[in-house]
Amino acid sequence: MKKFIFILNALNIMTELMKGKKIEGALYVDKNTRLLTFKPYIRKAPSSSTDKVVCYLENGWVKESPRRYKVYDSFNKRLGMARIISIMERDMRDAKLALINKEMEESL
Repeated sequence: MKKFIFILNALNIMTELMKGKKIEGALYVDKNTRLLTFKPYIRKAPSSSTDKVVCYLENGWVKESPRRYKVYDSFNKRLGMARIISIMERDMRDAKLALINKEMEESL
């Protein structure tokens, strides 16, 4: 028994299959035509936005993305909690000053 499958975007799918790629999609019976139909998933490649570095801190960095500012700090556990907290406060103060300077440079 032979079955015919109606393929949406058949030319694009056949070129991808000829390249040896897998095609993921949904196989279903169309309600109107009652034909077995294959509809490929249209997936977009994830786009990575590059963040701009505002400043480098002693133990991390401050970056600007299209939506938010990102602050990263990393510390060695051997330093002790009191010293880590004081370093974090110093780095946050430096990050705040860098953001203020950036804002002032943009307004000029």
